[in-house]
Amino acid sequence: MIQRHEVLFKQIETYRNEILSVIEDITDKDAERIPKGFNNNIRWNLGHILLDQYLWIITLTKDSLPISPDYKAWFGFGTSPSDFTEKTPSLSELKQLLIAQPNEIKMHYGNKLDVTFPPIEMGLYTIEQVLIRTIFHEGMHLQTIIDIRKLLN
Repeated sequence: MIQRHEVLFKQIETYRNEILSVIEDITDKDAERIPKGFNNNIRWNLGHILLDQYLWIITLTKDSLPISPDYKAWFGFGTSPSDFTEKTPSLSELKQLLIAQPNEIKMHYGNKLDVTFPPIEMGLYTIEQVLIRTIFHEGMHLQTIIDIRKLLN
């Protein structure tokens, strides 16, 4: 793997660990609360981060979604916790999936980062470009989670 790809995966891991540290002591009850002025809760934001990274990759590669398609109904753009069912992953399940995701992506796509695909939204045509975009997106949701946590205290 070339050095810039190693750096990219280190960034993905670092930012993911930042999110996990922010929610380390969050309770299930607090993960469900939606403060005034917000549309979603911490659990939704975590599921959305997980789903978003996979969706961008599969949109580009045309691979199958490696998680249940139900994630789109629970955590996709425009959804909310009101869309949750008894099958929606718990906070604990989402944490485990978020911990595993960076390594799973590295194992499956680490040697394909420069492969050129037909361009998708924003003109992205490599997995490397998609991952850079998802880091930005994850940072936006990290800030949302931090803001929600402040209001819960």
